[in-house]
Amino acid sequence: MSDNQPIRLKTISEFHTLRGLPKPKHPLISVINFEDMAETSVIGRQNLMFDFYMISVKRDMTHKYRYGQQDYDFDEGVMFCMAPHQILSVIREEQGKNPSGWMLMIHPDFLWNTPMASAIKKYEFFDYSVNEALFLSEDEEIKIQQIIENIKQEYQTNIDKFSQNIIISQLETLLNYSERFYQRQFITRHKAHHQFLEKLENLLNAYFESDVIKEQGLPSVQFLSEKLNMSPQYMRSLLKSLTGQTTQQIIHEKLIEKAKEKLSTTDLTVSEIAYELGFEHSQSFNKLFKSKTDISPLEFRKSFN
Repeated sequence: MSDNQPIRLKTISEFHTLRGLPKPKHPLISVINFEDMAETSVIGRQNLMFDFYMISVKRDMTHKYRYGQQDYDFDEGVMFCMAPHQILSVIREEQGKNPSGWMLMIHPDFLWNTPMASAIKKYEFFDYSVNEALFLSEDEEIKIQQIIENIKQEYQTNIDKFSQNIIISQLETLLNYSERFYQRQFITRHKAHHQFLEKLENLLNAYFESDVIKEQGLPSVQFLSEKLNMSPQYMRSLLKSLTGQTTQQIIHEKLIEKAKEKLSTTDLTVSEIAYELGFEHSQSFNKLFKSKTDISPLEFRKSFN
């Protein structure tokens, strides 16, 4: 099978079969231990695409992962989340044992006709943009493990009319804890985040100094996120946690900085400056400048002089 052709697993039962596991107790939800899976003999790269959500805690990694188009970092973290129809590449350079830990698989059909069907899509750690596993402290991992055991116990007992709601309630608790832990990781990864802000600053400076801005206008959020290899949603969350600002606010802040620079150091007219900063009409530039500074470009120039 070529690297470009992923193995698509439409059901949880298919994954059980692929990894030599017994038939799942429930067709739409399953918790498995990695130690119970048959060791694979596949050497090289294997692309997998699941039609279900997957949350896992992995330790003792002996192979590499690529998630979307980038390497996935398990160096410190242990928890990893995937949404349906995303591609995970497993790269094995030599025969090795399975990692330790567990995996929770939930088919979207299990969530059907419940608030969680749409709510689960709002958790950004299911996004391709997340490229590092979540680090869990010992206490945090115990919390997560208890929830997983509750879910497992519930679907393995006799199913009744309360089972689905109880499991979904446990799942929501699991996701909310995960959200808390990811936000904490945002705050504590100072070095990586400093590098991210530096890259964003350099990217914006280069854009505003180039002729591209005259042709295409202000940089879009999508443009910046693609250049930084992260989704717009993830970039927004990261910026919000680091600076308290949205991506659009950061773009406008850089625009005002460049506008003030040109107003104070050149003899260009306001219309010429507006054009150089990507505005087709100077009125739009004037309006934005005044909304951000409480004075017009001309008033700023006069006050500066």
